[in-house]
Amino acid sequence: MPKLAMFGGRPAVPRGTPPPVWPVVTDDDNEAVLGVLRSGRFTAASAGEQEIRALEREWAQRVGAAHCLAVANGTAALSIALAAAGVGPGDEVIVPALSFVGTALAPVHLGAVPVFVDVDPATFTLDTAQLATAVSGRTAAVLPVHLHGLPADMDEVLAFARHRGLVVVEDAAQSHGVAYRGRVTGSLGDLGAFSLNVSKNLPTCGEGGLITTGDPALAERAGMMRQFGERLPDRGERPYVSEVLGWNAKINAVQAAFTRTQLARLDETQRRREQNVRRLLASVAQLPGFIVPAALPDRGHGWHILRFRVRPDAFGLTPRQAPVLREVVMRALRAEGVPVSRYQTVPLSEQPVFAGRAAHGRALDLPVTRAVLDDSFVVQRVHLNPEARPLLDLVAEALAKVWEHRDLLASVVGARTRDREPA
Repeated sequence: MPKLAMFGGRPAVPRGTPPPVWPVVTDDDNEAVLGVLRSGRFTAASAGEQEIRALEREWAQRVGAAHCLAVANGTAALSIALAAAGVGPGDEVIVPALSFVGTALAPVHLGAVPVFVDVDPATFTLDTAQLATAVSGRTAAVLPVHLHGLPADMDEVLAFARHRGLVVVEDAAQSHGVAYRGRVTGSLGDLGAFSLNVSKNLPTCGEGGLITTGDPALAERAGMMRQFGERLPDRGERPYVSEVLGWNAKINAVQAAFTRTQLARLDETQRRREQNVRRLLASVAQLPGFIVPAALPDRGHGWHILRFRVRPDAFGLTPRQAPVLREVVMRALRAEGVPVSRYQTVPLSEQPVFAGRAAHGRALDLPVTRAVLDDSFVVQRVHLNPEARPLLDLVAEALAKVWEHRDLLASVVGARTRDREPA
Protein backbone atom coordinates (compact mmCIF):
# COMPACT_ATOMS: atom_id res chain seq x y z
CA MET A 1 0.00 0.00 0.00
CA PRO A 2 1.23 3.59 -0.63
CA LYS A 3 3.18 5.14 2.23
CA LEU A 4 1.47 7.88 4.20
CA ALA A 5 2.66 11.37 3.28
CA MET A 6 3.31 12.14 6.96
CA PHE A 7 5.98 9.41 6.82
CA GLY A 8 7.52 10.46 3.52
CA GLY A 9 5.04 9.12 0.97
CA ARG A 10 3.47 10.96 -1.94
CA PRO A 11 0.39 12.96 -0.89
CA ALA A 12 -3.00 11.96 -2.28
CA VAL A 13 -3.65 15.59 -3.24
CA PRO A 14 -0.58 16.63 -5.27
CA ARG A 15 1.32 19.56 -3.85
CA GLY A 16 0.42 22.77 -5.60
CA THR A 17 -3.14 21.66 -6.42
CA PRO A 18 -5.14 24.90 -6.36
CA PRO A 19 -8.18 24.69 -4.07
CA PRO A 20 -11.54 25.41 -5.72
CA VAL A 21 -12.36 29.05 -5.03
CA TRP A 22 -15.48 30.22 -3.23
CA PRO A 23 -17.45 32.21 -3.98
CA VAL A 24 -17.32 31.80 -7.74
CA VAL A 25 -17.33 35.33 -9.19
CA THR A 26 -18.68 35.62 -12.74
CA ASP A 27 -19.13 38.40 -15.25
CA ASP A 28 -22.72 38.73 -14.03
CA ASP A 29 -21.49 39.43 -10.49
CA ASN A 30 -18.97 41.98 -11.75
CA GLU A 31 -21.54 43.75 -13.88
CA ALA A 32 -24.07 43.85 -11.03
CA VAL A 33 -21.53 45.55 -8.74
CA LEU A 34 -20.42 47.96 -11.45
CA GLY A 35 -24.06 48.82 -12.10
CA VAL A 36 -24.44 50.01 -8.52
CA LEU A 37 -21.22 52.01 -8.69
CA ARG A 38 -22.44 53.70 -11.85
CA SER A 39 -25.83 54.46 -10.31
CA GLY A 40 -24.44 56.29 -7.28
CA ARG A 41 -27.20 54.71 -5.13
CA PHE A 42 -25.39 52.87 -2.37
CA THR A 43 -27.77 52.59 0.62
CA ALA A 44 -31.43 51.96 1.33
CA ALA A 45 -31.76 55.68 2.03
CA SER A 46 -30.61 56.58 -1.51
CA ALA A 47 -33.47 57.90 -3.63
CA GLY A 48 -34.38 55.35 -6.26
CA GLU A 49 -32.26 52.52 -4.82
CA GLN A 50 -33.63 49.16 -6.02
CA GLU A 51 -31.04 46.42 -5.39
CA ILE A 52 -31.74 46.01 -1.66
CA ARG A 53 -35.50 45.95 -2.12
CA ALA A 54 -35.20 43.53 -5.02
CA LEU A 55 -33.03 41.15 -2.96
CA GLU A 56 -35.58 41.25 -0.16
CA ARG A 57 -38.44 40.45 -2.56
CA GLU A 58 -36.53 37.64 -4.28
CA TRP A 59 -35.39 35.99 -1.05
CA ALA A 60 -38.86 36.20 0.49
CA GLN A 61 -40.22 34.48 -2.59
CA ARG A 62 -37.48 31.82 -2.57
CA VAL A 63 -38.05 31.04 1.12
CA GLY A 64 -41.82 31.28 1.02
CA ALA A 65 -41.99 34.04 3.62
CA ALA A 66 -44.16 37.12 3.37
CA HIS A 67 -41.41 39.51 4.45
CA CYS A 68 -37.63 39.78 4.17
CA LEU A 69 -35.25 42.44 5.50
CA ALA A 70 -31.60 42.72 4.46
CA VAL A 71 -29.16 43.64 7.23
CA ALA A 72 -25.43 44.07 7.85
CA ASN A 73 -24.53 40.50 8.85
CA GLY A 74 -25.90 37.24 10.20
CA THR A 75 -25.33 38.04 13.86
CA ALA A 76 -27.19 41.33 13.46
CA ALA A 77 -29.98 39.35 11.81
CA LEU A 78 -30.25 37.14 14.91
CA SER A 79 -30.13 40.04 17.36
CA ILE A 80 -32.71 42.09 15.49
CA ALA A 81 -35.00 39.08 15.03
CA LEU A 82 -34.93 38.30 18.75
CA ALA A 83 -35.40 41.96 19.70
CA ALA A 84 -38.29 42.38 17.27
CA ALA A 85 -39.96 39.38 18.94
CA GLY A 86 -39.66 41.08 22.33
CA VAL A 87 -36.67 39.23 23.81
CA GLY A 88 -34.85 41.47 26.29
CA PRO A 89 -32.92 41.73 29.55
CA GLY A 90 -33.33 38.79 31.90
CA ASP A 91 -35.08 36.56 29.37
CA GLU A 92 -33.66 33.13 28.63
CA VAL A 93 -33.08 31.81 25.12
CA ILE A 94 -32.49 28.09 24.51
CA VAL A 95 -29.60 27.48 22.10
CA PRO A 96 -27.63 24.37 21.08
CA ALA A 97 -24.17 24.09 22.62
CA LEU A 98 -22.62 23.23 19.25
CA SER A 99 -22.73 26.25 16.96
CA PHE A 100 -20.82 29.35 15.95
CA VAL A 101 -20.42 31.80 18.81
CA GLY A 102 -22.69 34.38 17.11
CA THR A 103 -25.70 32.18 17.89
CA ALA A 104 -25.27 32.79 21.62
CA LEU A 105 -23.85 36.31 21.40
CA ALA A 106 -27.06 37.56 19.80
CA PRO A 107 -29.23 37.10 22.93
CA VAL A 108 -26.41 38.30 25.20
CA HIS A 109 -26.24 41.59 23.28
CA LEU A 110 -29.90 42.05 24.24
CA GLY A 111 -29.25 41.37 27.92
CA ALA A 112 -30.84 37.91 27.59
CA VAL A 113 -29.29 34.68 28.90
CA PRO A 114 -28.46 31.77 26.58
CA VAL A 115 -29.31 28.34 27.97
CA PHE A 116 -27.09 25.75 26.31
CA VAL A 117 -28.52 22.33 25.51
CA ASP A 118 -26.99 19.23 24.00
CA VAL A 119 -27.19 18.15 20.37
CA ASP A 120 -28.15 14.97 18.57
CA PRO A 121 -25.13 12.75 17.87
CA ALA A 122 -26.07 12.13 14.23
CA THR A 123 -27.50 15.46 13.06
CA PHE A 124 -25.50 17.79 15.37
CA THR A 125 -28.65 19.91 15.74
CA LEU A 126 -30.52 20.74 18.93
CA ASP A 127 -31.69 17.65 20.84
CA THR A 128 -35.39 18.36 21.30
CA ALA A 129 -35.56 15.88 24.19
CA GLN A 130 -33.59 18.45 26.21
CA LEU A 131 -36.12 21.27 25.80
CA ALA A 132 -38.34 20.31 28.73
CA THR A 133 -35.34 20.32 31.07
CA ALA A 134 -33.97 23.61 29.72
CA VAL A 135 -37.17 25.64 29.95
CA SER A 136 -37.88 27.85 32.96
CA GLY A 137 -40.24 30.62 33.95
CA ARG A 138 -37.88 33.10 32.27
CA THR A 139 -37.62 31.31 28.93
CA ALA A 140 -38.73 33.56 26.08
CA ALA A 141 -37.40 31.92 22.93
CA VAL A 142 -35.84 28.87 21.30
CA LEU A 143 -33.04 29.41 18.79
CA PRO A 144 -32.58 26.19 16.78
CA VAL A 145 -29.57 26.11 14.46
CA HIS A 146 -29.63 24.35 11.09
CA LEU A 147 -26.00 23.43 11.64
CA HIS A 148 -23.78 22.68 8.65
CA GLY A 149 -26.85 23.02 6.41
CA LEU A 150 -29.06 20.29 7.94
CA PRO A 151 -32.42 21.55 9.28
CA ALA A 152 -33.11 20.96 12.95
CA ASP A 153 -36.16 18.94 14.05
CA MET A 154 -38.45 21.92 13.58
CA ASP A 155 -41.80 20.18 14.02
CA GLU A 156 -40.74 19.09 17.49
CA VAL A 157 -39.28 22.50 18.32
CA LEU A 158 -42.41 24.30 17.14
CA ALA A 159 -44.78 21.97 18.99
CA PHE A 160 -42.88 22.53 22.23
CA ALA A 161 -42.64 26.28 21.71
CA ARG A 162 -46.31 26.72 20.83
CA HIS A 163 -47.35 24.78 23.93
CA ARG A 164 -45.17 27.03 26.10
CA GLY A 165 -45.86 30.30 24.30
CA LEU A 166 -42.23 30.72 23.22
CA VAL A 167 -40.82 32.54 20.20
CA VAL A 168 -38.87 30.47 17.66
CA VAL A 169 -36.08 32.17 15.69
CA GLU A 170 -34.29 29.94 13.20
CA ASP A 171 -30.54 30.34 12.88
CA ALA A 172 -30.44 29.50 9.17
CA ALA A 173 -26.99 30.99 8.55
CA GLN A 174 -25.82 27.75 6.90
CA SER A 175 -29.02 26.44 5.29
CA HIS A 176 -29.95 28.75 2.42
CA GLY A 177 -32.83 27.36 0.40
CA VAL A 178 -32.88 23.98 2.18
CA ALA A 179 -36.20 22.14 2.42
CA TYR A 180 -37.70 20.64 5.57
CA ARG A 181 -40.81 18.48 5.12
CA GLY A 182 -42.07 20.51 2.17
CA ARG A 183 -41.12 23.97 3.44
CA VAL A 184 -37.90 25.97 3.39
CA THR A 185 -35.75 26.98 6.34
CA GLY A 186 -36.41 30.55 7.33
CA SER A 187 -40.16 30.11 6.87
CA LEU A 188 -40.72 27.63 9.70
CA GLY A 189 -40.33 29.66 12.90
CA ASP A 190 -41.62 33.09 13.86
CA LEU A 191 -38.53 34.57 12.23
CA GLY A 192 -35.49 33.26 10.37
CA ALA A 193 -31.98 34.71 10.27
CA PHE A 194 -29.48 34.10 7.47
CA SER A 195 -25.85 35.06 6.98
CA LEU A 196 -24.51 36.27 3.65
CA ASN A 197 -20.87 36.11 4.75
CA VAL A 198 -18.50 35.50 1.85
CA SER A 199 -18.00 31.91 3.09
CA LYS A 200 -21.70 31.00 3.03
CA ASN A 201 -23.63 29.00 0.42
CA LEU A 202 -25.38 32.22 -0.58
CA PRO A 203 -22.64 34.85 -0.23
CA THR A 204 -22.15 38.51 -0.70
CA CYS A 205 -18.83 40.25 -1.36
CA GLY A 206 -18.09 40.62 2.36
CA GLU A 207 -20.75 40.59 5.08
CA GLY A 208 -24.54 40.63 5.03
CA GLY A 209 -27.63 39.06 6.51
CA LEU A 210 -31.33 38.44 5.87
CA ILE A 211 -34.33 38.26 8.22
CA THR A 212 -37.50 36.48 7.14
CA THR A 213 -40.93 36.33 8.76
CA GLY A 214 -44.56 35.83 7.95
CA ASP A 215 -45.70 38.34 10.57
CA PRO A 216 -46.11 41.94 9.32
CA ALA A 217 -45.80 43.38 12.83
CA LEU A 218 -42.48 41.58 13.41
CA ALA A 219 -41.28 42.72 10.00
CA GLU A 220 -42.15 46.32 10.79
CA ARG A 221 -40.33 46.24 14.13
CA ALA A 222 -37.27 44.55 12.62
CA GLY A 223 -37.24 47.10 9.83
CA MET A 224 -37.14 49.96 12.32
CA MET A 225 -34.50 48.28 14.46
CA ARG A 226 -32.01 47.99 11.61
CA GLN A 227 -32.30 51.77 10.95
CA PHE A 228 -31.93 53.58 14.30
CA GLY A 229 -35.54 52.78 15.17
CA GLU A 230 -36.87 54.88 12.29
CA ARG A 231 -39.68 54.15 9.85
CA LEU A 232 -38.23 54.71 6.40
CA PRO A 233 -40.96 55.71 3.92
CA ASP A 234 -41.03 54.12 0.44
CA ARG A 235 -41.17 57.62 -0.96
CA GLY A 236 -40.49 61.10 0.34
CA GLU A 237 -38.02 62.46 2.85
CA ARG A 238 -36.48 60.53 5.69
CA PRO A 239 -38.14 61.59 8.99
CA TYR A 240 -35.11 61.22 11.31
CA VAL A 241 -37.46 60.18 14.13
CA SER A 242 -36.49 57.12 16.20
CA GLU A 243 -39.53 55.34 17.63
CA VAL A 244 -37.81 52.27 19.13
CA LEU A 245 -34.30 51.38 20.24
CA GLY A 246 -32.48 50.33 17.09
CA TRP A 247 -29.11 49.72 15.46
CA ASN A 248 -27.35 50.90 12.36
CA ALA A 249 -27.41 47.48 10.71
CA LYS A 250 -28.12 48.17 7.06
CA ILE A 251 -26.72 46.25 4.13
CA ASN A 252 -25.44 48.30 1.19
CA ALA A 253 -26.52 48.15 -2.42
CA VAL A 254 -23.24 46.71 -3.71
CA GLN A 255 -23.60 43.73 -1.38
CA ALA A 256 -27.25 43.27 -2.34
CA ALA A 257 -26.50 43.35 -6.06
CA PHE A 258 -23.73 40.75 -5.67
CA THR A 259 -26.01 38.44 -3.68
CA ARG A 260 -28.81 38.77 -6.24
CA THR A 261 -26.64 37.36 -9.02
CA GLN A 262 -25.42 34.61 -6.69
CA LEU A 263 -29.06 33.86 -5.83
CA ALA A 264 -29.89 33.42 -9.51
CA ARG A 265 -27.42 30.50 -9.54
CA LEU A 266 -28.15 29.11 -6.06
CA ASP A 267 -30.34 26.16 -7.02
CA GLU A 268 -28.07 24.95 -9.81
CA THR A 269 -24.97 25.37 -7.63
CA GLN A 270 -26.65 23.45 -4.82
CA ARG A 271 -27.73 20.67 -7.21
CA ARG A 272 -24.17 20.12 -8.37
CA ARG A 273 -22.76 20.40 -4.85
CA GLU A 274 -25.25 17.76 -3.73
CA GLN A 275 -23.99 15.37 -6.40
CA ASN A 276 -20.34 15.98 -5.55
CA VAL A 277 -20.77 15.66 -1.81
CA ARG A 278 -22.97 12.57 -2.03
CA ARG A 279 -20.30 10.93 -4.18
CA LEU A 280 -17.64 11.70 -1.55
CA LEU A 281 -19.78 10.47 1.33
CA ALA A 282 -20.68 7.25 -0.48
CA SER A 283 -16.95 6.49 -0.76
CA VAL A 284 -16.10 7.38 2.82
CA ALA A 285 -19.09 5.44 4.19
CA GLN A 286 -17.31 2.27 3.07
CA LEU A 287 -14.49 2.96 5.56
CA PRO A 288 -15.45 1.58 9.00
CA GLY A 289 -13.21 4.06 10.81
CA PHE A 290 -15.22 7.12 9.85
CA ILE A 291 -18.82 8.25 10.38
CA VAL A 292 -20.08 10.48 7.58
CA PRO A 293 -22.51 13.40 8.01
CA ALA A 294 -26.15 12.40 8.27
CA ALA A 295 -28.68 12.91 5.49
CA LEU A 296 -32.35 12.39 6.36
CA PRO A 297 -35.20 11.49 3.98
CA ASP A 298 -37.60 14.18 5.22
CA ARG A 299 -35.29 17.16 4.69
CA GLY A 300 -32.57 18.48 2.45
CA HIS A 301 -29.02 19.42 3.34
CA GLY A 302 -27.04 22.50 2.35
CA TRP A 303 -23.68 20.72 2.92
CA HIS A 304 -22.17 23.98 4.10
CA ILE A 305 -19.68 22.10 6.29
CA LEU A 306 -18.80 18.40 6.19
CA ARG A 307 -18.19 16.97 9.67
CA PHE A 308 -16.68 13.48 9.95
CA ARG A 309 -16.38 11.51 13.18
CA VAL A 310 -13.66 8.94 13.88
CA ARG A 311 -14.50 5.58 15.45
CA PRO A 312 -11.83 4.57 17.96
CA ASP A 313 -13.15 1.01 18.22
CA ALA A 314 -12.61 0.48 14.48
CA PHE A 315 -8.97 1.47 14.99
CA GLY A 316 -8.68 -0.95 17.94
CA LEU A 317 -8.68 1.93 20.42
CA THR A 318 -10.80 2.95 23.42
CA PRO A 319 -13.32 5.80 23.54
CA ARG A 320 -11.03 7.86 25.80
CA GLN A 321 -8.44 7.85 23.01
CA ALA A 322 -10.82 9.55 20.58
CA PRO A 323 -9.32 13.06 20.90
CA VAL A 324 -5.80 11.81 20.20
CA LEU A 325 -7.01 9.65 17.31
CA ARG A 326 -8.74 12.67 15.80
CA GLU A 327 -5.52 14.70 16.16
CA VAL A 328 -3.45 11.99 14.47
CA VAL A 329 -5.97 11.49 11.66
CA MET A 330 -6.10 15.23 11.02
CA ARG A 331 -2.30 15.39 10.88
CA ALA A 332 -2.23 12.50 8.43
CA LEU A 333 -4.90 14.08 6.23
CA ARG A 334 -3.20 17.45 6.19
CA ALA A 335 0.01 15.76 5.09
CA GLU A 336 -2.03 14.17 2.28
CA GLY A 337 -3.10 17.66 1.20
CA VAL A 338 -6.65 17.56 2.62
CA PRO A 339 -7.74 20.91 4.17
CA VAL A 340 -9.27 19.73 7.44
CA SER A 341 -9.97 21.72 10.60
CA ARG A 342 -12.09 21.46 13.74
CA TYR A 343 -14.72 24.23 13.49
CA GLN A 344 -15.39 24.85 17.19
CA THR A 345 -13.18 23.35 19.87
CA VAL A 346 -15.30 23.66 23.02
CA PRO A 347 -19.03 23.79 23.77
CA LEU A 348 -20.39 27.32 23.48
CA SER A 349 -20.92 27.38 27.22
CA GLU A 350 -17.14 27.12 27.70
CA GLN A 351 -16.26 30.04 25.48
CA PRO A 352 -14.61 32.62 27.80
CA VAL A 353 -17.34 35.16 27.08
CA PHE A 354 -19.91 32.82 28.67
CA ALA A 355 -18.00 30.50 31.00
CA GLY A 356 -18.23 31.21 34.70
CA ARG A 357 -20.56 34.16 34.27
CA ALA A 358 -24.07 33.22 35.30
CA ALA A 359 -25.56 36.36 33.80
CA HIS A 360 -24.15 35.36 30.42
CA GLY A 361 -25.36 31.80 30.17
CA ARG A 362 -26.14 28.52 31.84
CA ALA A 363 -25.67 25.01 30.52
CA LEU A 364 -27.21 21.59 30.93
CA ASP A 365 -25.08 18.45 30.78
CA LEU A 366 -23.48 18.26 27.33
CA PRO A 367 -22.05 14.74 26.85
CA VAL A 368 -22.87 14.51 23.14
CA THR A 369 -21.49 17.93 22.28
CA ARG A 370 -18.27 17.11 24.10
CA ALA A 371 -17.98 13.74 22.36
CA VAL A 372 -18.57 15.24 18.93
CA LEU A 373 -15.95 17.92 19.50
CA ASP A 374 -13.51 15.28 20.74
CA ASP A 375 -13.83 12.89 17.82
CA SER A 376 -14.70 14.97 14.75
CA PHE A 377 -13.03 17.08 12.11
CA VAL A 378 -14.47 19.08 9.24
CA VAL A 379 -13.94 19.96 5.61
CA GLN A 380 -14.99 23.54 4.91
CA ARG A 381 -15.48 25.78 1.90
CA VAL A 382 -13.43 23.90 -0.74
CA HIS A 383 -16.39 21.65 -1.54
CA LEU A 384 -18.78 24.58 -2.10
CA ASN A 385 -17.51 25.23 -5.62
CA PRO A 386 -19.61 23.18 -8.07
CA GLU A 387 -16.38 22.21 -9.89
CA ALA A 388 -14.92 20.60 -6.72
CA ARG A 389 -15.52 16.96 -7.73
CA PRO A 390 -11.89 16.21 -8.77
CA LEU A 391 -10.58 17.47 -5.43
CA LEU A 392 -13.27 15.62 -3.47
CA ASP A 393 -12.32 12.40 -5.28
CA LEU A 394 -8.76 12.94 -4.03
CA VAL A 395 -10.09 13.62 -0.53
CA ALA A 396 -11.86 10.25 -0.67
CA GLU A 397 -8.59 8.62 -1.73
CA ALA A 398 -6.77 10.28 1.16
CA LEU A 399 -9.30 9.03 3.70
CA ALA A 400 -9.07 5.52 2.26
CA LYS A 401 -5.26 5.72 2.48
CA VAL A 402 -5.47 6.77 6.13
CA TRP A 403 -7.81 3.88 6.85
CA GLU A 404 -5.45 1.40 5.15
CA HIS A 405 -2.74 2.50 7.59
CA ARG A 406 -5.03 2.27 10.61
CA ASP A 407 -2.72 -0.07 12.54
CA LEU A 408 0.22 2.32 12.16
CA LEU A 409 -1.88 5.30 13.19
CA ALA A 410 -3.31 3.36 16.13
CA SER A 411 0.23 2.68 17.33
CA VAL A 412 0.98 6.42 17.14
CA VAL A 413 -2.17 7.13 19.15
CA GLY A 414 -1.17 4.52 21.72
CA ALA A 415 2.26 6.05 22.14
CA ARG A 416 0.86 9.56 22.49
CA THR A 417 -1.77 8.39 24.96
CA ARG A 418 0.88 6.79 27.15
CA ASP A 419 3.00 9.96 27.00
CA ARG A 420 0.02 12.01 28.25
CA GLU A 421 -0.80 9.70 31.16
CA PRO A 422 0.45 10.84 34.58
CA ALA A 423 3.43 8.91 35.92
